[in-house]
Amino acid sequence: MRIGIGLPTRAEHIAGDTLLEWARRADAGPFSSLAVSDRVVSDAQEPIVALASVIGVTRRIGLLTSVVLAPTRETTLLARQAASLDALSAGRFTLGVAIGAREDDYAATGQRFHRRGRRLDEQLASLRRIWSGEPYLGVGLIGPSPSRRGGPELLVGGYVSTVARRIASWGDGFMAPGGGEPKAMSALWDEIVSAWDAAGRRGRPRWVSGSYYALGAHADDAADAYITANYGHDPKVAERRRRTLPATPDAVREAIARQRDLGVDELILRPCAPDDAHFAGLAEIVAGL
Repeated sequence: MRIGIGLPTRAEHIAGDTLLEWARRADAGPFSSLAVSDRVVSDAQEPIVALASVIGVTRRIGLLTSVVLAPTRETTLLARQAASLDALSAGRFTLGVAIGAREDDYAATGQRFHRRGRRLDEQLASLRRIWSGEPYLGVGLIGPSPSRRGGPELLVGGYVSTVARRIASWGDGFMAPGGGEPKAMSALWDEIVSAWDAAGRRGRPRWVSGSYYALGAHADDAADAYITANYGHDPKVAERRRRTLPATPDAVREAIARQRDLGVDELILRPCAPDDAHFAGLAEIVAGL
């Protein structure tokens, strides 16, 4: 199992130089991917822009959205952004998409919250059509051409059975952003593999999972502050997120081992703060695996 690290784009008042240095160090190893998350009603950096900013200081590491809230976005622009990132990074980009659970993100973008699943279905089909290089809606070609034929790697996230159908029809794999119970995630994965096989897809879908983590002398304080800032609107969700968040080296190793035992291909660990203790601590753990 490979280990990726989150780019701390949701940290308050994060400086551009900090993100670039984080990306440089991640590219030097031992991490497989550099990941960003998405919210609209938030103080966080925009994920597509953040990944574009680090392309020039990275050469090896994968670039991953975990995840973009696709139904809050205009589909043609999202297709072009993803294809551009893929082309400019020489094929290192993976687009992870999901629908999200916050109504305010949809209110802010003028999209219908209760139609977001149907909109994602439409978008997935459109993304593949645009990336194929075929004329779109009778208008013409929409570029640029991505590095990989058929478009960037496309992962679909979520916690319901509909995800299996979406992956079998349009995706390359499963994005489990985090927060799901292991037994439920394992059962959903079985549905995904069954739908994949039933659709006649070759090979095996990829499974990418995620978790927050905190390390260093102030790990608990960082974890408390991050979860409160991002999940404080729902105390039950916040409590569950905080309870399962590893905040010691041993807890991080145990979290990695659990994901490996589930059969996850890549685990993204997202820091609760952008300080060196989080980066260096995780790098030491991963290097020792």
